[in-house]
Amino acid sequence: MISECLVVEFRVTGDDCPLAAATRETGTVVDANPPQLRRDGNALLQCSTGADAADALASTLDDDDRLRYLHAAGAGDRVNFRCLSKHPCVVQRLTDAGFMVESMQYDDGEERYTGAVVGRDVLDGVMAAAGETVGVTLQRIYPLGSEDDQPVAERWPFTTAQEEAMRTAYEMGYFDVPRKVDASEVAAALGVSKSAFLERLRRGHAAIFDQLFG
Repeated sequence: MISECLVVEFRVTGDDCPLAAATRETGTVVDANPPQLRRDGNALLQCSTGADAADALASTLDDDDRLRYLHAAGAGDRVNFRCLSKHPCVVQRLTDAGFMVESMQYDDGEERYTGAVVGRDVLDGVMAAAGETVGVTLQRIYPLGSEDDQPVAERWPFTTAQEEAMRTAYEMGYFDVPRKVDASEVAAALGVSKSAFLERLRRGHAAIFDQLFG
């Protein structure tokens, strides 16, 4: 029996996998399940994005020769995608080394993985695997079920794109009362769609509130 289980969060930049490339091209935010590697070497990808960004994402994914059997289905204000990918994902390197991924998010080409490793020795192996691939940074680590007030490495758990959205909105006066600019003006300054800006803002706020009140 292993007595220690660590919750870890990785940030990945510079990946050229289909989902990272598609979100980088479209400026969308995508939530994904861990890829399921099949015996034929293909990985089953399952992800979702907001309905307002689904058409652009679908078109970009459909044009990617590394993907096949792309399927999209609406689910309320979200659209779910499923497809097979011939391109290996960075997260597969980490899972092969012992990382148990629980959630994945792609935001404008940047990835964030959250999951667990069982023991420090396994973490060492995962970090060694991370060092052999693209830019992988360990963002947070803390013991599962720890009673400590703060994690070992405390950082706000939002992506660079979300931080940029909140910072730009703050600096432009979006949070002033009354507001100096509206969402469309901040989105234009960021070079993204209004819907992409608002989604990054909501996710960033949710991350902060989770840290404060979760």
